[in-house]
Amino acid sequence: MATYANLQDQYPQRGTLGRNKARDARERLIEGVLMAAAAVSILTTLGILFSLATEAVSFFRDVSLAQYFGDTRWSPGGTRDRYGIWPLISATMMTSFIALCIAVPLGLLAAVYLSEFASHKARSVIKPALEVLAGVPTVVFGFFALIFVTPLLRDVIPGVSIFNALSAGLVMGIAILPLVSSLSEDAMSSVPRSLREGAYGLGATRFEVATKVVLPAALSGIVASVILALSRAVGETMIVALAAGQLPKLTIDPREQMQTMTSYIVQVSQGEASAGSVQYKTIFAVGTTLFVLTFLMNLFSFWFVRRFREVYD
Repeated sequence: MATYANLQDQYPQRGTLGRNKARDARERLIEGVLMAAAAVSILTTLGILFSLATEAVSFFRDVSLAQYFGDTRWSPGGTRDRYGIWPLISATMMTSFIALCIAVPLGLLAAVYLSEFASHKARSVIKPALEVLAGVPTVVFGFFALIFVTPLLRDVIPGVSIFNALSAGLVMGIAILPLVSSLSEDAMSSVPRSLREGAYGLGATRFEVATKVVLPAALSGIVASVILALSRAVGETMIVALAAGQLPKLTIDPREQMQTMTSYIVQVSQGEASAGSVQYKTIFAVGTTLFVLTFLMNLFSFWFVRRFREVYD
């Protein structure tokens, strides 16, 4: 004889069916909203690519790729137009390299201290303070570089111009330091405690554990943080626009005035170039070049993380 529970299994109540249908409808609605939110970033990226590519293709109809990548002078809109991108690329790479020379050592030292040596109280104070530094507007960093750092450099180093790549790079390194320290500390904190305890059991000191066990184990995350900071430095605008200057020059002397790609985009975007002119289209060509550089760096970061990421059970 069938029991009441068996009958319930064979003939569910109408209320239960109604609740299941309502729950399924809510799940589908939530799934659709989440998918739409994810699609916004993809559509935005495609829109950026389309807007850049349209004007960039129009620019390269007037200026050949050989001239763009083969010339070493950049002077659009002058008496003799020159469209060699290398002065802008070299200035961008120089300021970014100087920034990394400041941010990577200091950021890694801070990450090692926070992860392996700091007490809970010290960590709760220092890490939020570093993250607050990341929220300072870059225009403030730019004025700090121009008004405070540059005069100090001119007193110490002879031949430093009022606008120079050295000052911009140093302050930019301070600006991106929280990226390196915070992300590297997160990567080091994710290393299993068992690795540390095994090293301590073999007689290693805290410094040896930090440098020979934790750092290699968190290498993929640390490299990803460095590349992210490099992408941030390459795309920085206000610091280099205020402190590095707006004179495109192909040089390896960081004491001189230079112009980065982002600084040039700011200069032309002020409205001096007429819409539709070749000089106006240069900002899209430079923007496309900048986009490709950062895209390649991010691809390398993804490859490195997947290739060298340590997986722990």
